[in-house]
Amino acid sequence: MSTAPTASLASRMRAVGEAISRQFIGKDEIIRLMCIAVIAGEHCVLLGPPGTAKSALIRTMSKLIQAQYFEYLLTRFTEPNEIFGPVDISAFRDGVYRRNTKGMLPEAEIVFLDEIFKSNSAILNALLTLLNERRVVSGGEVIECPLISVFAASNEVPGDETLNAIFDRFLLRVHSDNLDAYHFNELLLRGIEWEIRQLKSEPVQPQVAASEIAALRRGFGQHMQFSDAFLATYKSLVFQIRAEGISLSDRRIIKLLKLFAASAFLDGRTDADDSDLFILKHIWNNGDQAAILDALVTPAVESFYRDHPDRRRVGPAGVGIEALEGEVDRIRLLLTGGGMLGDVQLFSQLKALGEIRAAVHGIGGERAQALDKRIGQLLEASLQSDRFAQV
Repeated sequence: MSTAPTASLASRMRAVGEAISRQFIGKDEIIRLMCIAVIAGEHCVLLGPPGTAKSALIRTMSKLIQAQYFEYLLTRFTEPNEIFGPVDISAFRDGVYRRNTKGMLPEAEIVFLDEIFKSNSAILNALLTLLNERRVVSGGEVIECPLISVFAASNEVPGDETLNAIFDRFLLRVHSDNLDAYHFNELLLRGIEWEIRQLKSEPVQPQVAASEIAALRRGFGQHMQFSDAFLATYKSLVFQIRAEGISLSDRRIIKLLKLFAASAFLDGRTDADDSDLFILKHIWNNGDQAAILDALVTPAVESFYRDHPDRRRVGPAGVGIEALEGEVDRIRLLLTGGGMLGDVQLFSQLKALGEIRAAVHGIGGERAQALDKRIGQLLEASLQSDRFAQV
């Protein structure tokens, strides 16, 4: 593979992520993980309550990648022929059992399976081989599938042990939650823009072709180069994760290296560095482990950003310092503008200030320090007001 197409593909994959980020606020890390999954040819499941843009994120990405796309909402009543294709009647008349897979999952390159953990055992068993080996068996015939990545969505983490096998096939497990209070105004603006686009049904120009991703995958070995320093940090984190009782198999440890390389490729780098280790926050096996992983991984990533402040991609929840400054200005006007705020309104604004301050602490830099000081002064002035003196 020549250098020029590789660089071009990396920049266009970044353009895919940027195009999605412009439509969805506070989802930058999720979007980056989705792009990494496509580059590495791995699978990703998004989990979270209804209405947190899980399906919309996946569908938007599918439009930006020129690929054979298949989507299906699974239930416990879903039958294999609904996703793998119906029986080929003409062949069956000749005594041959096979499926007509045209337009179905076996011929898809990008797949979205909604509510995957609600499907029945017949579907789950058939999916296991497809996810792991990119092949399905039909009437004794093995069909090689052009699959790049499967994206799945669910409102809840699977609690049934019978689902462990299918859950294990998704290397990335990503939470998509409701946004913090300080995102509210921008959420409304982006939401209006989204609804207008849906009404117009404007065509989307794909940025990347699935054939390019497939070609990259075949030659991806050249990107699997890691420094001794990076591997030492990775080894340390793996041992810490295992020491916390979080299961991390040798197979997943090796597969994660491909994700680190994909993250570096997305940035146009030849080598992975400690900033790519953020991926380890998204390998939990149950919801309780997410906080543990965050506590283990974030210090290593933040240490790298302190030494390389220019490399920081986004602040927490994907919000930049400019947006946080704008929110603080808006709240200051509400609190000091002379209008009467009800108790609920007042406490919600103070809660938003607290959330902004937590986000600012994760960004760092002189502007963040100055904003943190402004927030502290605003909180102090509010808490010393007559309203609180009467409480």
